[in-house]
Amino acid sequence: MSKGYRITASTGIHKGDRDYQQDQVNLISHQRVAGCILGIVADGMGGRSGGRKASDQVMMTAKQLFERYSPDSDDAPTLLKQVIDEAHIVIRLTAISAEQEPHSTLAAFLINPAGDCHWIHTGDSRIYHFHGSKLVHRTIDHSYVQTLVDKGEITEEEANVHSQSNILMGCLGTEDAPPISHHYIAQLRPEDLLIACTDGVWHYFSPSEMGSAVSMLSPREATEFLIRKARSRARGGGDNLSLVIVKLEPLS
Repeated sequence: MSKGYRITASTGIHKGDRDYQQDQVNLISHQRVAGCILGIVADGMGGRSGGRKASDQVMMTAKQLFERYSPDSDDAPTLLKQVIDEAHIVIRLTAISAEQEPHSTLAAFLINPAGDCHWIHTGDSRIYHFHGSKLVHRTIDHSYVQTLVDKGEITEEEANVHSQSNILMGCLGTEDAPPISHHYIAQLRPEDLLIACTDGVWHYFSPSEMGSAVSMLSPREATEFLIRKARSRARGGGDNLSLVIVKLEPLS
């Protein structure tokens, strides 16, 4: 790779203090194209079978569509939108047989061999872009408390401990079309870091804490550290946790 960096990465998942795991996480390297990577997390909701079915459908849909993706001729934002649209339809269909109505968040980033990066998300799973330990950009949740933050009624810190912080304004599997937000990075650089994670992870960290951890540690070490720290801070009330970290390390 002639872009001055090499990619290292890790995924992590833990059921937290829940009885069962409804999160899913994946990091997929393209079968035919070196340097083309898809990172994705999904936080399933809707009872034991419903939530897991929903997050499973997200992963199956993403894998199938990414396998057919060609960076030279296909448009990354179109592919990511297609993942959301198709997963939403399939989850709506599984709702017919599920014990509870299945829903899921989705947060995904796609890195092309040329070094451009495209994000998409729906719900409150997040993607963070750091350069070193400094936050460059993060997704904005599709949640009730985020609408209060946007109106200036509460702060980010207050949103984190708000009693209604788990209420989403939309996600996959609902009756209405899911809200969708895109983001684009024209060129990734050495020392850039990407994290996609569910709220069971990000809920327990400020961006500066997260940036410090991922910049100082390897992706594997950072994954283990963030899960361990989130588990400790949850004090026995923690949600499922999942995350994927991609680090662009300078060639030396």
